[in-house]
Amino acid sequence: MSRLVAEQFPQWAHLPASRVELDGWDNATFRLGAELSVRLPNADGYVPQVEKEHRWLPVLAPRLPLPIPTPVARGAPSIAFPRPWSVYRWLEGAPATADRISDHERLATDLADFLSALYRVDPADGPPAGPHSFFRGGPLATYDRQTRETIEALAGTIDGVAPTEAWEDALAAEWSGPPVWLHGDVTASNLLTVDGRLHAVIDFGCAAVGDPACDVVMAWTFFKGASRRAFRDRLRIDEGTWRRGRGWALWKALITLAKGPEEQEPARRRFGWRIPAREVVDEVLRDR
Repeated sequence: MSRLVAEQFPQWAHLPASRVELDGWDNATFRLGAELSVRLPNADGYVPQVEKEHRWLPVLAPRLPLPIPTPVARGAPSIAFPRPWSVYRWLEGAPATADRISDHERLATDLADFLSALYRVDPADGPPAGPHSFFRGGPLATYDRQTRETIEALAGTIDGVAPTEAWEDALAAEWSGPPVWLHGDVTASNLLTVDGRLHAVIDFGCAAVGDPACDVVMAWTFFKGASRRAFRDRLRIDEGTWRRGRGWALWKALITLAKGPEEQEPARRRFGWRIPAREVVDEVLRDR
């Protein structure tokens, strides 16, 4: 990575580079010196997110109550790295984890306030949901076949009746509202905290304009009880959006559960989930 930076941005060649503690699926992320970070897409499917973030993050940032990533420079494909890549301002904070958050209700309301502000941003000309967002913001039915096949594959691990009923309930709650800006990957590992408080929101690679239901998945993967109620109440989620959000949480938990025991715990840590995938499935089913 240092060679790549030196080739295209020699003014930063002297800065030390180190891999961040908690990396995502879509990008390899490095800290560059004290004030910068570098994100390298892990596959060609993530390349459209580079252009999207450079185009839209500067538009969204002044309209939001918390810091989000600031693009500084865009790298070009080269022999050293075959895809476009990005340099951002470094954002201070540690990923949200259950042990770092002393007041989960406050986190829930702070996050709801951030999302509410995002949903108020004018969506005109914003990118509609599609492959660039992995269909976050699009119809939940996009993942119907995968979900049903996963439920079948998990026979013997889970009882398929209740998950199928929950999934069909989510599909029946079709979206008919106005399109809004959505983050697309609201998970604890994309929330940075300072002194236990929400400080910044990162990784807008799945951002799009469409149905915001996918943004409430944390209600089941991280929040519970009073904090889940506080999140829903503060965000003023209607019943249909809540049901579709349950569907998104169920889909993600099922496909994670299908990975097998050796992959589930690393995935849970990467997502920042409070509980394992099997327990997320149970939370979704109990909440119906």
